[in-house]
Amino acid sequence: MSAQTFQVTEDEDGLRLDRWFKRRIPSLSLSHLNKIVRTGQVRVDGARVKTATRLAEGQNVRVPPLNLEAAPVAPAVRISAEDARDIRNMVLYEDKDLMVLNKPFGLAVQGGSGMKRHIDGMLASLPNERGDRPVLVHRLDRDTCGVLLVAKTRKVAAELGEIFRSREARKIYWALVEGVPKPAQGKISLFLAKGEGMDVRPVRPGEDRAALEKMRVAKHGDEDARHSVTYYATVDSFAPRVAWLSMKPITGRTHQLRAHAEAIGHPIVGDPKYGLKPKTDPRRSDPMRAIPEGVEKKLHLLARRLVLPHPRGGILDVTAPLPPHMAKSFELFGFDAKRYDPIEGAPE
Repeated sequence: MSAQTFQVTEDEDGLRLDRWFKRRIPSLSLSHLNKIVRTGQVRVDGARVKTATRLAEGQNVRVPPLNLEAAPVAPAVRISAEDARDIRNMVLYEDKDLMVLNKPFGLAVQGGSGMKRHIDGMLASLPNERGDRPVLVHRLDRDTCGVLLVAKTRKVAAELGEIFRSREARKIYWALVEGVPKPAQGKISLFLAKGEGMDVRPVRPGEDRAALEKMRVAKHGDEDARHSVTYYATVDSFAPRVAWLSMKPITGRTHQLRAHAEAIGHPIVGDPKYGLKPKTDPRRSDPMRAIPEGVEKKLHLLARRLVLPHPRGGILDVTAPLPPHMAKSFELFGFDAKRYDPIEGAPE
């Protein structure tokens, strides 16, 4: 058996060498790959590389003879007609490069220990003609609903990822919060870090590790503290109990909007993690702040709208409808989803 040379395709542009091998030769173990890379048997355009080296379209990868007879064969990806159908039913917008999904409440974006169904796994049921599957560009919390961006190739995913990193993407969220914030519009600028009281128990079957994390307000210079900024505006209110907020995060920290809402004393309705505790915060035990009967105990947070430059030119602008539990609450409080939104209407 002789060495083989493979050319990096457009879809593989920007892929790490170790991930390229996982896609091209899934039965090759990581230890075997590390050995042939370390000894210089793998070359890219004739040069020695590392497993973390990122490949570019058109480069040639030399792969030495591999004895894979004893290597375990990677299990075939299960193509589920049910998953493909359910993903298709979520599509808000689609073209040849990307899809925008309307993520429902309670469905995780990525898997955790023992979690059997999540969007990342479901996307495997929509491979293209080369067998490549769609790729997540960003993520939402399990109980957050709304717009979720998915790229159809690795190349487009890398381009969209750069747009997010450069903060060219405009994200608008809608939330129902406890009480009515004063002032009605403002900027929340805080440092956030993982909370000292974060739940560190083992992950239970079906749980996402991220679901155990809780962020706390920190000080500049604290370990792991990262700056976070959110603009908000009150669209309408059912004073003094509930307000409908439009929120525009400038940064993208873990649980940012949920932590920010709690920090200003107006946690998001239905948030079991960042809600005010009656025993420690008198605002929650105030009967005037009590949430009326009929409001479902689900997180009332919607990724409402996403606006960003499309990698092929023009602007991608997609809006998600209210999920059923929020639509029910809007009707209960007399909120009109067509009402003018100061955040959506504000110039960039």
